Amino acid sequence: MRILAHPWLPLVPTWLLLVFFAARSDSLVGLLIGLAFAGAFLSGLVGVGGAIVMIPLLLYAPPLVGLPTLEIRTIAGITIVQVTAAAFAGLLGHRPGINRDLFMALGPSMVVASFAGGLASGFIEPVFLEAVFAAMATLAAAVMLLLRRRTAPELDGPTTFSRPAAVGTGAGVGFAAGLLGAGGAFFLIPVMLYGLKIPVRMTVGTSLAVVAISGLAGLSGKAVTGQIDWILAAALVVGALPGARLGAYVSGRTRTDRLVVVLGVVILLVAVRVWVGLLSV
Repeated sequence: MRILAHPWLPLVPTWLLLVFFAARSDSLVGLLIGLAFAGAFLSGLVGVGGAIVMIPLLLYAPPLVGLPTLEIRTIAGITIVQVTAAAFAGLLGHRPGINRDLFMALGPSMVVASFAGGLASGFIEPVFLEAVFAAMATLAAAVMLLLRRRTAPELDGPTTFSRPAAVGTGAGVGFAAGLLGAGGAFFLIPVMLYGLKIPVRMTVGTSLAVVAISGLAGLSGKAVTGQIDWILAAALVVGALPGARLGAYVSGRTRTDRLVVVLGVVILLVAVRVWVGLLSV
């Protein structure tokens, strides 16, 4: 059977054993590895960095299994490490979809703004960070689901776009992403699809490339201000690397219209859960 010869097969039992041993020595580390795998799978599947899933999972999952609640600033610090690792891993399966001109328009402004956001986040109240995340997720979900049939067609030729609009998009999304410890793709993707009119597969590939470099910038800003717990961040990376690669493999075999709907629904569910948490305080 073809599945028995698949290169990913040996990694599955290896990863499960790693989770088992990590959980025996430290329950929180074991949980984070599993959560990171799930979040990074979505990253590789639809081109997000994974923070749209990881932030609420890290907020609400530990208390459900009797573990201490993680503070939002700690979550933002470790999530940016996972997001960056997942983006680089997911890129391996999306390299054909990267548009170099679009990347050069979005990337530099997003890197600078993400670094600035990472620095600024150390001086902002945690509840405000949660509110910003929830507002961005709500808007992104609404755009993805309401406009899902208006994506640009997949073309073999060159794709045109407004360079000033792309630069502005990178700056705005990058600053918010740096604040939140996110790569920003959950908001960047709707803007690319419906604002810049970029085809789905090119959006997925290019957004991952942009998220990878902006994630490094945001990570640097948080590292400089001492906001990263490196042990917990390492646990997320262990789960993220195989999850993102597997997601990219599945993505290449999935219809683009389904990818848009999956991302929109996931973002909507996350937004609702975060708002419920905020309003119940």
